Amino acid sequence: MSQPMAMAMAMASSATTSTACASLLFPPHTNSRTTNSPYSTRFHVRFRNNRLFFPSSSPSGRRTHKAIHGGGFGLRRNKGDVTWKRSTSFFGELATKSFLLPQQHTRSCTSCCRASATKRRTSFPRFVLGAFLDKSSFGLSKSRFQRRSAQIPHATVGPDEPHAASTAWPDGISEKQDLGLFDSERERIEECLNSELPYHPKLHRGQLKNGLRYLILPNKVPPNRFEAHLEVHAGSIDEEDDEQGIAHMIEHVAFLGSKKREKLLGTGARSNAYTDFHHTVFHIHAPTSTKDSDGDLLPFVLDALNEIAFQPKFLASRIEKERRAILSELQMMNTIEYRVDCQLLQHLHSENKLSKRFPIGLEEQIKKWDADKIRKFHERWYFPANATLYIVGDIDNITKTVYQIEAVFGQTGVDNEKSSVTTPSAFGAVASFLVPKLSVGLGGNSVERSANTIDQSKVFNKERQAVRPPVKHNWSLPGSSGDLKPPQIFQHELLQNFSINMFCKIPVNRVQTFNDLRNVLMKRIFLSALHFRINTRYKSSNPPFTSVELDHSDSGREGCTVTTLTITAEPKNWQNAITVAVQEVRRLKEFGVTQGELTRYLDALLKDSEHLAAMIDNVSSVDNLDFIMESDALGHRVMDQRQGHECLLAVAETVTLEEVNSVGAKVLEFIADFGKPTAPLPAAIVACVPTKVHIEGAGETEFKISPTEITDAMKAGLDQPIMPEPELEVPKELVQPSQLEDLKKERKPAFISVSSETDVTKLHDEETGITQRRLANGIPVNYKISKTETQSGVMRLIVGGGRAAESSDSRGSVILGVRTLSEGGRVGNFSREQVELFCVNHLINCSLESTEEFISMEFRFTLRDNGMRAAFQLLHMVLEHSVWLDDAFDRARQLYLSFYRSIPKSLERSTAHKLMVAMLDGDERFIEPTPKSLENLTLQSVKEAVMSQFFGDNMEVSIVGDFTEEEIESCILDYLGTAQATRNYKKGEEPRPPLFRPSPSDLQFQEVFLKDTDERACAYIAGPAPNRWGFTADGEDLLESIKNDDQSKTDVPHMEGDLRRSLRAHPLFFGITMGLLAEIINSRLFTTVRDSLGLTYDVSFELNLFDRLKLGWYVISVTSTPSKVHKAVDACKNVLRGLHSNKITERELDRAKRTLLMRHEAEIKSNAYWLGLLAHLQASSVPRKDISCIKDLTFLYEDATIEDVYRAYDQLKVDENSLYACIGVAGAQAEQDIAAPLGEEEAGDAYPGVIPMGGRGLSTMTRPTT
Repeated sequence: MSQPMAMAMAMASSATTSTACASLLFPPHTNSRTTNSPYSTRFHVRFRNNRLFFPSSSPSGRRTHKAIHGGGFGLRRNKGDVTWKRSTSFFGELATKSFLLPQQHTRSCTSCCRASATKRRTSFPRFVLGAFLDKSSFGLSKSRFQRRSAQIPHATVGPDEPHAASTAWPDGISEKQDLGLFDSERERIEECLNSELPYHPKLHRGQLKNGLRYLILPNKVPPNRFEAHLEVHAGSIDEEDDEQGIAHMIEHVAFLGSKKREKLLGTGARSNAYTDFHHTVFHIHAPTSTKDSDGDLLPFVLDALNEIAFQPKFLASRIEKERRAILSELQMMNTIEYRVDCQLLQHLHSENKLSKRFPIGLEEQIKKWDADKIRKFHERWYFPANATLYIVGDIDNITKTVYQIEAVFGQTGVDNEKSSVTTPSAFGAVASFLVPKLSVGLGGNSVERSANTIDQSKVFNKERQAVRPPVKHNWSLPGSSGDLKPPQIFQHELLQNFSINMFCKIPVNRVQTFNDLRNVLMKRIFLSALHFRINTRYKSSNPPFTSVELDHSDSGREGCTVTTLTITAEPKNWQNAITVAVQEVRRLKEFGVTQGELTRYLDALLKDSEHLAAMIDNVSSVDNLDFIMESDALGHRVMDQRQGHECLLAVAETVTLEEVNSVGAKVLEFIADFGKPTAPLPAAIVACVPTKVHIEGAGETEFKISPTEITDAMKAGLDQPIMPEPELEVPKELVQPSQLEDLKKERKPAFISVSSETDVTKLHDEETGITQRRLANGIPVNYKISKTETQSGVMRLIVGGGRAAESSDSRGSVILGVRTLSEGGRVGNFSREQVELFCVNHLINCSLESTEEFISMEFRFTLRDNGMRAAFQLLHMVLEHSVWLDDAFDRARQLYLSFYRSIPKSLERSTAHKLMVAMLDGDERFIEPTPKSLENLTLQSVKEAVMSQFFGDNMEVSIVGDFTEEEIESCILDYLGTAQATRNYKKGEEPRPPLFRPSPSDLQFQEVFLKDTDERACAYIAGPAPNRWGFTADGEDLLESIKNDDQSKTDVPHMEGDLRRSLRAHPLFFGITMGLLAEIINSRLFTTVRDSLGLTYDVSFELNLFDRLKLGWYVISVTSTPSKVHKAVDACKNVLRGLHSNKITERELDRAKRTLLMRHEAEIKSNAYWLGLLAHLQASSVPRKDISCIKDLTFLYEDATIEDVYRAYDQLKVDENSLYACIGVAGAQAEQDIAAPLGEEEAGDAYPGVIPMGGRGLSTMTRPTT
């Protein structure tokens, strides 16, 4: 779909759904695009009307959420506000997630707070719905539970002490079993359930005499790198009334003022920082050693962290720089989403300081503080005993690591008087680890350590607070006294849709014992049922709600467990939406889950747990670290994946239907029993609504709502009659064996020559392990056998064409058609619900995406229980038996109509839209389809637009996973080989190639004005670029030009000339050099526009290099204040155009190379990364892509020169006649409304998803420091 306007378009596809629960007791592993916090005890159940909820999982930026966290300086724009790529998810987004294991996230440096957004909640095991084995009972079988319990490992030391896991039961239990001291089966089981969960066997804990705690965890992913995070247990909650934002200010000043941190920049290290309510975290991701020397980099990283946290220099110049940056950040993040999240938190925590201590702070106070004021807060809270150091990574020698920690931090916070045992090192603290001090065991069971250089009488005597955050909550408990708070209403002109949040707040239940884990499991089973129930019950084309989301999560940052029911709807349907949601919650609470549901979800959890336990060696260091940090904040026991799976198996044997329904019902009482004297009082009910709504035929009309009306709608749901839930039949196969045999006889699947130039039917490259095949129906197939992700696989179908193939009379047909297919979700004779449950049963994640160039369908699957064959069956059915439904078409069209009409209410989206319309000469294939175009489309026209692209050699399938050659080739022949080679859809007119607007043009500089209560500003600068393979919109082949140019030069030495010509003639020359150029420009934008000039907080340069289309473009995104935004744009242009006058240096190029190579090395073991490398390998529409583009990546990066980068730079059109810019300004004094520039009907219907559904407080986070 459209890339540009896609700037905000991510929200359109955010009409996806998820049933997600992040991991609880051990680190998560998943490659999901939108994973939630790995450490939230979280049940996250979202319902979207009438669409399949298949999990969509693909790699992307880690921590893509926003939240109410403090500071940092993000170089990249906030993807939640604006993105340049958009995807449409098939059957919705995440329907399922991994259960109890740590999930692998993809990190983004977009915001300091964002960085900590994922830390917002520590989650209950995250559930992957699936594996519906046919268990007939869940009785307390003595033999089964006894067998499991005997294998449960148990650690015998406390959570604050170093420890090693033991496989023994607590003292006396084994003895009691042998002596037969249990009076009954029930007593024995209760004894086992009350025993403690095991500790992570490789996690080493210790504490220095100055109070600094440290945790060390060896972890090999990624290899030769480590994470070092220093958590200071002080945040915005610790600020006094006149210090609001000072914790965030210290984070900025300390981090960016560190000279030792700056010295790490050339080593390949990455660093950042963020502030939250309860803590401030400084983190560095670094190689274990550098190529320039064999030295250990950890001491230098620790030294930098020590300086940042405990020895900052509060220079007046740095304070002023960061003051400007924070004020810019404050305006940048003050979106409507931020304001909504502030409202939610203010009402949820109205009784304590959490409601008024948002980390970003208050503008009037930020402007006033001097160095003394800032230093006093630092002295009050920044001391070793109030901090914890986490080191996770490729560490072999724990003893050495402990010495390094002691050497760097041991004297911090101690009086300067010499101790009698102190022996200062001639090399300073960084090198003193070379002198052994105390022996320490390597088994993880060391006692608390201290450096013997510290005189115990001189130990810093400050202590950290026992409770974090130090606030008092009013709990929502049954029978609690107090009056019911009336619903609160937040109304704003920039809101698009209706949303309401109902909150229940209770104390965190620490998960320490098997019984605690059992309760988590039972809640997960119970709440998972809601997802399917609401999906199956409402099938009209105009359902009353847009989404219904139930979230039950622990929050370390808020110090409580919160259950939230969130309902979104179009304003006209808000009452029915509330009524239906309350009715469904009440149905589940009253009747509970069925025996079939219990069997289905329990088996799915166990199957997923087993799968993730096998992935124990694939969890990244940062995910392990984040998980441990949040688990410790909540007091949850930390286990690894194998321990967690064994414990889950043990408690699963004791789960009964009666107990599941009893435990689950308590979670829903505050909604299902609303108004009853015995029901828990909601902590808050908050509705966020627009001031005006679009009414067909009447235009903009005032939207009216009252607290009484909200309460009446809830009571209507309580009064509706309800019936028990019926059971659903789940198909075991989508393609029956007999059907498959008939197809094979009819279509005779076979492999043919890979290309017309050879008779070889199988090309295998030993170096990369890639195999290329081609089927008789024309479909090319690439696959790679990879053992790095045990029993896992990924598959992607790519279809050439995409939105660029839309004809002039069918604009929007492809994007609308893909969405229609997603909304319907049916294949063959199977209903949407049956297909979804089939995927759940086999742990399949599936997503469908449309872009400007391609339609793609991606599958993630497990190799267990024929999961790969199941994924191939689904792909076969989509290709052969897709079902196109009128009601799905109506919903999809309404979604895009609403989204288009909502553009004028978003500053970022309207600014981006206006720029792209100008630069691409109004080509609607690269922006959102207009209402006029959408109204002209029919179900048949969008079906033809999509399916006409699905023919033999226009498709390509790539698969990566832990399968055998026999397994994969059997699936390829059976399910791809039997697909039709051609389709009976007429092909429309040949689409015209996209072109840039002829220049010069009076549209090259434009402005957008948005009326708003608060001031903000943003700008986008864009211009033409070639595509990835060296083709331009003017028809030039740049690779051929370089070849001809090199052949004319004779002054280069023979061998060097051959090497240079070889590099410049490589198909990926421009893809590589453009990537290096982007890194260099980004670095210069940050140091100049942000750091030196103080004109912005967030600025970034991004390239959009197409593969199939013969063009590309670059975009600079910058946020600022209305008074500075024009200067910021000019400064960005000067940086962009100044590369010839201010020459690129070898240092800049080396840093860019190191960044990209390390990113490549870190991802190379990922199946998803390999899937991306395989894309277009045999695509006829991307002829220059070949195996060398994969094999030569490292060589191309390493051998690129400054001259090569300038060749790429010279292809960017940066002159005044080619460059386009658009500035957006929001404020009460805006010059005009921005609805008019869209050139279409007035904005109106709410687009579902304008307010992010990621959860409470996410958009109030501040940005990362770098």
